[in-house]
Amino acid sequence: MNRGASFIAAAILAAAASSGAAAQTAGGAHAGHDHATAPAVAPVPAVTEEDRILGDANAPVTVIEYASFTCGHCANWHEQVWPTFKARFVDTGQVRFVFRDLPTAPQNLSQTAAMVARCATAEQFPEVAGALMSGQAAMYESRDADAWLLGAVEAGELGVDQLQACLGDPEAGAGLAASVQGARDAGVAGTPTFFVNGQRVDGDLASLEAAIAPLIDQGG
Repeated sequence: MNRGASFIAAAILAAAASSGAAAQTAGGAHAGHDHATAPAVAPVPAVTEEDRILGDANAPVTVIEYASFTCGHCANWHEQVWPTFKARFVDTGQVRFVFRDLPTAPQNLSQTAAMVARCATAEQFPEVAGALMSGQAAMYESRDADAWLLGAVEAGELGVDQLQACLGDPEAGAGLAASVQGARDAGVAGTPTFFVNGQRVDGDLASLEAAIAPLIDQGG
């Protein structure tokens, strides 16, 4: 392993300690399954410049997903539903898609993966997130989390200096904690969970289409 890879392996695993403490304080552990709910005390948080946004920022419809990189249902959605959803709604400018973190068990690993993805630029994020989701099953089979995380770093071409600066920044962990707290306040208890223009919707393609279509017809 070269110097860069050695640093990356050490840094991304060390990130779990700081980001994990913040996330656990905000929201605790969450279940990695869909349709889970808890009492909501606030609406889903509004989209800000801190969010990871895919698609046209001015699209009439906003879809927010709370997901975990260690959640099997999330990986299945991104492997099986996302390509069609993206081509039909995101690539056509009808939907801006917002990805938010809600780490699930195993907490340290999911939080570390979330931190790695948060270190990516807007251009790098889709590659990093895609590699984490597509590589999840192999990671569980091989039990090689280091290779999984490094594969995502390489897929996004994240640099050593970039990761070092990001993982050492307290604001990165604070951003993860804020995502968890916002989900908890909105009653999200499992992943993946979807909101269409602020309204919770099931994550299957048919349900998303049914929620999005009238909003597009109405211009949002």
